[in-house]
Formats: sequence, C-alpha cells, structure tokens
Amino acid sequence: MRVLVTGGAGYIGSVTVAQLCDAGHEVTVLDNLAQGHRAAVDARADFVEGDLAELRALRRLFRARRPEGILHFASHTLVGESMERPFLHLGDNVRNGINLLEAAAEHGARRGTQRESECQDEPGNKDDDKFVAERIVGHAAHAAVYDHARAGRFG
Repeated sequence: MRVLVTGGAGYIGSVTVAQLCDAGHEVTVLDNLAQGHRAAVDARADFVEGDLAELRALRRLFRARRPEGILHFASHTLVGESMERPFLHLGDNVRNGINLLEAAAEHGARRGTQRESECQDEPGNKDDDKFVAERIVGHAAHAAVYDHARAGRFG
C-alpha cells in the first residue's frame, strides 16, 4: 500500500516508517523538520520536506504520490511552548489537520489515522488541541465515506 506518514522524521513517526517499510509498503514521509530529524527517516522511504500549512503543496503531493493510507503524527508537541503559545498549538494542529483531511478527501485516500499519544484521549490536558483535531478527523472521515458511498465510489 502507498502510505503517507506526516511527522515521519519525529520519534514515533520514524519508528512507524521503518515498520511500514519492513512490511513492504511504499512510504512517503512529509515533515517540516521543525522538531524532527532527516537522519531519522528510513532510507527506503521517500522524504518530502514540507508543511501541512501549505495546502497547495499538499495537494501536489497527493496528486504525485497518490497515497492510499495516511498516518498523521505531525504536530507541535513541546509542552513548555504549548503553555507559552497555546494558540500556535491549537491553531496549527487543528488547521493543519484540516488541510490534510481536505487534500485526502479530494484525492480519494481511503484510510487514515492520527495517534501520537494516548494522553489525547482525555480532554482537559495539555493535548486538548490534538484531541480536538482527532475528533474533527473522525467526523470528517465519516462524512467523506458517506459522500463517497453516495457517489458510488466504494465497492
């Protein structure tokens, strides 16, 4: 399967990329390297330096790579910074997640998930922005499946 891994140069993303490559998947990593490291990306994966905030570039990536599945690990994660600049975290993490969803829906990606840490399952902690983004992803995924089914694009 062709898989896009956002944040694939970070710790969790890079381990996931290696496991996907081991399993024989065609992996593309998208990372802006703000917190990740290029050297952490498995050499078997294609690496694209870019940012989810750039919707036009994201659309070009989807057209070129045609991912069938998406694993979304890209986000601002530094606790201290999240306390000092909460709207950076909330705004970017949610807005960029929506950009990813929009590009995925436009290009027919059928599978996706966002799981960076289990702590985002509990609202009221420092990861509220990730919790909000995950809820949006869930609702949008259901809507996209419904729209595709109505249009006869699924089996």
